[in-house]
Amino acid sequence: MGDQPVITRQDDEVLVVSAGAAELFRYVHRPTTPAFEGPKPYLHPVRTLAGDVVTAFRPHDHRWHKGVQMTATDVSGQNFWGGVTYVRDEGYVVLPNVGSMRHEEFSTAEAEGELTIGERLSWVTEAGQHWVDEERRLTVRDVEDEAWTLEFATTLTNARSEPLSFGSPTTNGRELAGYTGFFWRGPRSFTGGEVLAAGGGSGQELMGEKAAWLAFVGQHDEVDRSSTLLFIDHPDNKNTHWFVRSTPFAAVNPSFAFFDTVEVPPGESLHLRHRLVVATGGWDRGRLESYVEEHAW
Repeated sequence: MGDQPVITRQDDEVLVVSAGAAELFRYVHRPTTPAFEGPKPYLHPVRTLAGDVVTAFRPHDHRWHKGVQMTATDVSGQNFWGGVTYVRDEGYVVLPNVGSMRHEEFSTAEAEGELTIGERLSWVTEAGQHWVDEERRLTVRDVEDEAWTLEFATTLTNARSEPLSFGSPTTNGRELAGYTGFFWRGPRSFTGGEVLAAGGGSGQELMGEKAAWLAFVGQHDEVDRSSTLLFIDHPDNKNTHWFVRSTPFAAVNPSFAFFDTVEVPPGESLHLRHRLVVATGGWDRGRLESYVEEHAW
């Protein structure tokens, strides 16, 4: 067992979690994000226990990519992802439909070897309509010699009087672009990194595929080290398909609406759970498989 994860800073904008001397992440819960980029909480920088940063922030190609986020590309025509919107038979266009996810309040709890941060959020459209109530839970656990885990759980409740339809660019007609949900954007130096997944799969041919876990191994500039990001899907997430790229940039997203829309009736909820293991060094398939087996849900 490693160091106990603790909150080392908390103010009106940022919450910082550390373990021992290592700062694990900064959670920016009230960001100063331009409205076009879909303001919402994000984790950046996220670091390994060795101190290496494994996230990117506002990359020039997609300014709305910010570290690790919970986000959504199409919610009944509203864009909570940020930026342009994919429209069937038209492509990407700028629309007055970019909403925001607003932090309401935190709750925290500590257990041996764990720290849980609960958060309540409201999803509000660009027109100011309150569409979604979110209960989010970030649990930092399994802090070990070379790795630590962020367990992310969310409950999205439809606050409207009519159904919500969650989709993606692929559900709107763009092939193999089904990104929506829990999303990681990696550093520029991770471009061309190695992608591995459960069942023997590897590389970008995993785009749109199903797998119990998927890992991304990238190299850092300046230091002679690699890092591994291991994403473990929860068995109850029945519709997960992986959105993954190593070129032209590093990104991973266990999408919950890649090929098919997800309908949530008024007052009902969608539940999602994921784990992100942040590891020092380049882990091979054998080590990944043994880790997943030892840390099963």
